[in-house]
Amino acid sequence: MKIRLDHVVKTFDTFRAVRDVSLEIGSGELVALLGPSGSGKTTILRMVAGLEYSDAGTIHFGEQDATAIPVRDRGVGFVFQHYALFPHMTVAENVAFGMKVSKVKRGRAEIDRRVGELLDLVRLSGLGGRFPTQISGGQRQRVALARALAVDPKVLLLDEPFGALDANVRRELRRWLREIHEALGITTLFVTHDQEEALDLADRIVILNEGRIVQQGTPEQVCRSPNSAFVTQFLGDANRLEASIRDGRARIAGGEIAAPGVTDGRAEVFVRPSDLDWSDTGGIPATVTRVIDRPENRRILARLGDGTSLELDVPPETAVRSQDIGFVRIRRANVFPLS
Repeated sequence: MKIRLDHVVKTFDTFRAVRDVSLEIGSGELVALLGPSGSGKTTILRMVAGLEYSDAGTIHFGEQDATAIPVRDRGVGFVFQHYALFPHMTVAENVAFGMKVSKVKRGRAEIDRRVGELLDLVRLSGLGGRFPTQISGGQRQRVALARALAVDPKVLLLDEPFGALDANVRRELRRWLREIHEALGITTLFVTHDQEEALDLADRIVILNEGRIVQQGTPEQVCRSPNSAFVTQFLGDANRLEASIRDGRARIAGGEIAAPGVTDGRAEVFVRPSDLDWSDTGGIPATVTRVIDRPENRRILARLGDGTSLELDVPPETAVRSQDIGFVRIRRANVFPLS
């Protein structure tokens, strides 16, 4: 099922949460809405679900104008961050609930068979008789997904589905959700403020800020070619350095890098810690202020000659200590002119 939003607007009192958003989600595509708190991503999801109505613009499911269709008639499955399971019902009863209240009438045997299939799908076979309080948070979120899938939705909507779980469980469930999506091929839209989650899961990422789409594309496109300082900083750790551009070169604290296509004048350079190297010879002069050891690398905190602080990641075997003097080499950076 293809979803299309055309110039959608949503205002709450005097606050405009969504500002003229147009977006198309292909049939079977898994798209992440990514942005900071207050960027409009959950409001967009709720409008697609029919839990909120837009003040302007339209929402289409395929060729059908779904803008004013009530939530129960939209054919969507919704998974919330905090599970929203019925505590007085068993796992199996929670999964079966949507089928029992659906307009499409099913017999008891058909419902039981479908519940068994879904519990197999979400790897919870044998737990149908337990209550939500008797299973883990990760298992509860799997039950919530099974319940959403039980009504054979045309569209699956997920609102920060792993936000209440610890990091290891989130990673495991992300891989599992991607497998489920590839097996079922349901058009899926999910909201997250976790950049790693979006990059791991999505076919395409839509980045929002202050109610507007600021960039969209594949994970590779948004990571390798961010179109603004906001996107660059939002997608992960990035050092910000001030620079002067002249003739396609950015001059930074005693060093310089190529900046093709950037207008002469003041600019800001963003470079990730993993895109910097520490060297004994050549580069931008720097003094180490601290070294932090991590399982996968060493994080060097350094200060450039103009007083700018930056961080870089080096292999764990790199011999470097606080107060060492050396050079920083920039392998990759994003440069944006300052207005």
